[in-house]
Amino acid sequence: MGVDFRSPEDIIHSALGVLENGDPQLLVALDEIAAPLYVTDADGFVTYFNEACIEFAGRTPVLRADRWCVTWKLFTDDGEFLPHDECPMAAAIRERRSIRGLTAVAERPDGTRVPFMPYPTPILKNGELVGAVNILVDVTDASQAAELWMQADRAHRLARAGFDKTTAETLGRLADEYAARALALGGPRKPSAIH
Repeated sequence: MGVDFRSPEDIIHSALGVLENGDPQLLVALDEIAAPLYVTDADGFVTYFNEACIEFAGRTPVLRADRWCVTWKLFTDDGEFLPHDECPMAAAIRERRSIRGLTAVAERPDGTRVPFMPYPTPILKNGELVGAVNILVDVTDASQAAELWMQADRAHRLARAGFDKTTAETLGRLADEYAARALALGGPRKPSAIH
């Protein structure tokens, strides 16, 4: 499975085109999408998932048994448990609208956690809800980059706090190392970053 360089919105648009066509053989095209993508019926039960979902979730979803999400457990960014019936996909289906700009944390059965951004999108035919499609974008690198930028800011503040020259230079180098690691993860400089 290769890397898909399209935006999540472009992938969702392509998936909707395949699903609206209704040709089961076209579902093979969804298997080729590198990002975890799954489809539910109007009640939120998973009716399709691609191979990337298995890798992302650390488990094989159960068709027509798993509801709202392919993950084992969900948490908020603050670490609070998030019931599946309150996840963005459930809200998208209940409210019949796309949900964007949220993040959550998936826990795999082995206990590892991965921060992600979902793109739940209802599928409407003639104004009737028939299901939804979702793509899950791993934002681990972005989360790590944000933490590194915070550490860089702290080190810069400490470097200016009146320590001796050697300590200030050491803290400045440490801040630069944090910033370089954040950039390497693809994390853009945050406006709040202090030099």
